[in-house]
Amino acid sequence: MNLKNLFSLKKKLIILIGGDGLIGKKILSGLIHCGAKVVVIEKRIKKRKNRRNVLYRSIDIANLRNLEGKILELIEKFGVPDGVINCSYPKTNDWSKNNYKKVSLASFSKNIEIHLVSFIWIAKIFADAMKIKKKGSIVQLGSIYGSLGQDESLYHNTNLSESISYPVIKGGIINSVRSMASHYGKYNLRINSISPGGVEDGQSLKFIKRYTERTPLKRMAKPDDVVGASLYLLSDASIYVSGTDLKVDGGWSSI
Repeated sequence: MNLKNLFSLKKKLIILIGGDGLIGKKILSGLIHCGAKVVVIEKRIKKRKNRRNVLYRSIDIANLRNLEGKILELIEKFGVPDGVINCSYPKTNDWSKNNYKKVSLASFSKNIEIHLVSFIWIAKIFADAMKIKKKGSIVQLGSIYGSLGQDESLYHNTNLSESISYPVIKGGIINSVRSMASHYGKYNLRINSISPGGVEDGQSLKFIKRYTERTPLKRMAKPDDVVGASLYLLSDASIYVSGTDLKVDGGWSSI
């Protein structure tokens, strides 16, 4: 084992879906640091400075009708990737109403479709291409609420609320990872998920205080906290890790 290059992604092609997001931007910096060539997929490509070994492609992953064709075009243009990580967050405009009191069946169904279905179908398309190389890693972004119930006391008298859709989506993603790991293992493909705890992103001080008190490490997650786990699962450092949901939650799920 070459310990020096254990976390190296040099000369590896990584597809990063959602690379302009809160967590995605930090993961992109980590991938660049580790030497990867990165293709970032976003719905809209913002004007930006050119970065070495980073290319951007516009794909609306919520448009399931055209999704498979767009992903296959991407593979044809850039080649079969060595790794794929999906940290996108597709959602409807009424996402804030996806709680038990206000949600509509149409909104619930649509969010399942554009988030859960897109994640699983994208992973399948890439895995079917990657199995020819007989090596590769796919990483899906889950959540602690994909395997745990929501602590609704956190939301009391804040502008936040529980979600009926989010746990279903993330739970489905996490379990699909186990199923895909079992199926694609014979092709030497590794499929894993990362489940962050609550990420600090402008929530009220009341919410942050409650969340912090509930967490053993006494703080919310930062986007940077997910980077190390991502690099680990995409690199050869995790060469014998598959079907795992890696929790990055400050100890939240331990109590």
